Amino acid sequence: MIKNIFNPCSYTKNINLSLLILRMAGGALMLTHGVGKMAPLFGSEPIQFPDPIGLGVTTTLVLTVFSEVFCSILLILGLGTRLAAIPLLITMLVAALVFHANDPFANKELPLLYSAIYLVILIAGAGKISIDNLIYKNRLKNV
Repeated sequence: MIKNIFNPCSYTKNINLSLLILRMAGGALMLTHGVGKMAPLFGSEPIQFPDPIGLGVTTTLVLTVFSEVFCSILLILGLGTRLAAIPLLITMLVAALVFHANDPFANKELPLLYSAIYLVILIAGAGKISIDNLIYKNRLKNV
């Protein structure tokens, strides 16, 4: 199973380049959202963050920052890409379907778009222009 997580698949150069662009854009744009959420974790003021699924404000913020910062960086690097896409996908689905459940569609649109990006990356993997590919090729040599 681990071998399949890092498998970049045998896509054409265009698909590999497209996956790189999708990973870089989806990771970098989400990273800008996550970095701004880090300040309350290190500040002296009480954390004010929504708790849409009842995990507690601090836990929800920590999980969101983990997803939006750490997993976004992994996505950009193409390291553990399929695994990194899972928390990002979950975070965006919670944002769209739980947090914005009663809001107009315009408020759900962006998290749903991010969800589609992360679902594609989860299914397709990182492509050959990634650290996942280097790990996969190295594992094949050692088998």
